[in-house]
Amino acid sequence: MFEQAFKNIDDALRKEAGCTTELDYTEQSSWVLFLKYLDDLEAERATRAELEGKPYSYIIDQAHRWSKWAAPKNAKGELDRDHALIGDDLITYVNDELFPYLRGFKQRTSNPQTIEYKIGQIFSEIKPKFNSGYNLRDVLEFTDELEFGSLDAKHEMSDLYEVKIKRMGNAGRNGGEYYTPRPLIRAMIKVVAPQLGETIYDGAVGSAGFLCEAFEYMRPNAKSTKDLETLQKRTFSGVEKKSLAYVIGIMNMILHGIEAPDIVHDNSLGRSLTDIQPRDQKDVILANPPFGGSERREIQQNFPIRTGETAYLFLQHFIKMLKPGGRAAVVIKNTFLSNGDASALRKELLTTCNLHTVLDCPQGTFQGAGVKTVVLFFEKGAPTRDIWYYQLDPGRSLGKTTALTDADFDEFVRLAAKRTESPQSWSIKAADLDQTSLDMSVKNPNKNEEVVYRAPESIIDEMIALDAEGADILQSIRGML
Repeated sequence: MFEQAFKNIDDALRKEAGCTTELDYTEQSSWVLFLKYLDDLEAERATRAELEGKPYSYIIDQAHRWSKWAAPKNAKGELDRDHALIGDDLITYVNDELFPYLRGFKQRTSNPQTIEYKIGQIFSEIKPKFNSGYNLRDVLEFTDELEFGSLDAKHEMSDLYEVKIKRMGNAGRNGGEYYTPRPLIRAMIKVVAPQLGETIYDGAVGSAGFLCEAFEYMRPNAKSTKDLETLQKRTFSGVEKKSLAYVIGIMNMILHGIEAPDIVHDNSLGRSLTDIQPRDQKDVILANPPFGGSERREIQQNFPIRTGETAYLFLQHFIKMLKPGGRAAVVIKNTFLSNGDASALRKELLTTCNLHTVLDCPQGTFQGAGVKTVVLFFEKGAPTRDIWYYQLDPGRSLGKTTALTDADFDEFVRLAAKRTESPQSWSIKAADLDQTSLDMSVKNPNKNEEVVYRAPESIIDEMIALDAEGADILQSIRGML
């Protein structure tokens, strides 16, 4: 039922002239889904309050509730078409009344950790793009078929929303910007093994895949109401720079069961490292900072190791944001291991943290991104002595129909627990690295490296990604002038 409703919503969006890309489809369906979720949440709270003999104060006033404008019902519980807005009347209401009302929550609410404040933030960041009130009416009616009441329903819808995000990421110019493959995220989380009571942070939150999967990993250990409250309110936090990703990240966390996500719309890199205090630091960091890109000079001034490479600034941010003894898993381009421009940052990482594991991901891990990546696993507080490498080889070329699965990571997760050597894994001593370059390139001593000719599709993907990266850099340079 839910899958068909999602399909119907997408089909209706494709007819809408104001929505032309997968990004538009996800953005516009997100705000509609959010309002339906909110209406169901309020109905559930009102019923619970009534059973307990307590009053309930609605978040959304009666004039702007879903049941008033989106899906008014008659006595039979069917859509009341005599009172349902449609056509130009619906567009005018949404643009001129509904969105201004919802944006106003940001001014009417002082506590950023409440769902009221999140409403104001979400609707301040996006704009309705519907031109046809008839297409919007279809989307509303298909969305009204969804019910958010049970945990099973929320779980199914969160899965469907993840599929939508994945499709958007694959269609985007830079696939990794919106979507990190979930099997990779789950493997990273299993190795880091966050525990109940620890704080978890992602400073480049994107669609919040790391925080959602960490929540799913930790939820079975929450045995009491207090444990659940800890998971809901005192465990996860993140920062996202881009408006669309920010909205999608919040919606994704809500669908996974976190009612008021602690996600801030800001640039993590805009904060000087000297301003980060011990009270700000986190136990666990899980992240995939943007590939390529560059930051303005005034942003670079916030870091002791100044560079135009966004990912290198993020890595400095993550090291600073970790508590002493804290653990991190961070995706980064494999060129970090050998690039001469990153030698100072490698030294900082190796001297302040124990970089104990490097996971070498195969070409094609990120669909459409055209870059090769590694995952750095490190603990803060002691220098690196030994680095354990694992070279992931799924035994096939990766593509849209042959993407990585959880099973592909089983051996890595198992061997990583004790950093066991195998044909795919080996260890090196930090003291044996060239102490000038600190080159940490992946060189499997168990293999005779053969020349492997890449598939044409992979080369084309990389060319597209490099073109996009160049365009981003040029845009950033223009912004500096």
